Amino acid sequence: MNAEAWPRLRPRLTLGQRLQGTVLPSPWPAGVTSIFVDLRLPVAGFVDVLLLPQDADRWPAVGAVTDFEIWWMDERPQIRLKPVDPAYLRDDYTEWATRFRGYA
Repeated sequence: MNAEAWPRLRPRLTLGQRLQGTVLPSPWPAGVTSIFVDLRLPVAGFVDVLLLPQDADRWPAVGAVTDFEIWWMDERPQIRLKPVDPAYLRDDYTEWATRFRGYA
């Protein structure tokens, strides 16, 4: 991740913006924390395990190219993502997101 590029890149990104990315190998076993995504930007993206199906076999495979939505950004040089394809989301995503964020 390029921390120096983050202050210039972040203002050009918005919550809910769609980005295409390639799923990268994780340094941790599947199902532990998240999946990492190459967005072809100076910083990487990742999808938190809380947004993914409970069954890690349903997660997008390493090398899969798919669309993601920007879920969260803060001062850290990282982009938290949500898969656009509902097949890659937790089964109760809409209900969970409404409770967690107040909207899906």
